[in-house]
Amino acid sequence: MIIELGLGLAVGAIMALTGAGGGILAVPLLIFGLQLSVAQAGPVGLLAVGLAAALGAAAGLKAGIVRYKAALLMSVTGMFLSPFGVWLSHRLDNRWITILFSIILFFVAYQTFRQAKDHSTDTEDSPVLKLTCAQYANSIQFIWTTRCVNTLAITGGIAGLLSGLLGVGSGFVVVPALQRYTNLAIQSVIATSLTVIALVSLTGVLFSAATSHINWAVAIPFCAGALTGMGVVKSMSSRLFSRAQLLTGFAALSTVAAAGMMAKLFV
Repeated sequence: MIIELGLGLAVGAIMALTGAGGGILAVPLLIFGLQLSVAQAGPVGLLAVGLAAALGAAAGLKAGIVRYKAALLMSVTGMFLSPFGVWLSHRLDNRWITILFSIILFFVAYQTFRQAKDHSTDTEDSPVLKLTCAQYANSIQFIWTTRCVNTLAITGGIAGLLSGLLGVGSGFVVVPALQRYTNLAIQSVIATSLTVIALVSLTGVLFSAATSHINWAVAIPFCAGALTGMGVVKSMSSRLFSRAQLLTGFAALSTVAAAGMMAKLFV
């Protein structure tokens, strides 16, 4: 129980420093710390990330920056495919799941390094010339075209499948998609993404619980530690490091975790 609590505290601290996307490191920590497989660690990590995302989503809803129609659309397709991802995770060879997880971690590290570079040089992404999901003039509401609906639905489906399969929050899918296909402010993008993560994670956790795939002896102290770590570190995170430093550190950790998971397959 002490180890589970300590790992949870570490994950909570990382999430407080980097955002909900930091929860992707929950699974590697459980794998190395408790010698679990990806399939075993996934539901536990998903529960912790889902709880953290729910807190962030609630704050976003209160502030009125969640685009709830877009979030619900992505969540519906994500919630539909998340149980399939959980089911698949217990039937695929653990080696292939580990390889996929490592590839995604490397991708997340690469994207985060790019963000860190943008922050350190004070540059901004180039503007989107043709939006898939445009908004009405002087309004935050989307113009719901068939193309926009299909794009968000597919994004949600991919996010849900990977969430159930790997036990990750899938913000690495939703956030880039919203940034690429809409012109929402970053605060709205993050809040909307957290809402999708919370809803999709809930489905994956419930399905895992119904099929007896959650180790509650690990999950309860791990999640308690994660929420505690978030609460303790969040208030001081902005005073300790710059955003560029936090992103660089997270990218480095993701790279190490991905390399370690790959190396473990051949040891």
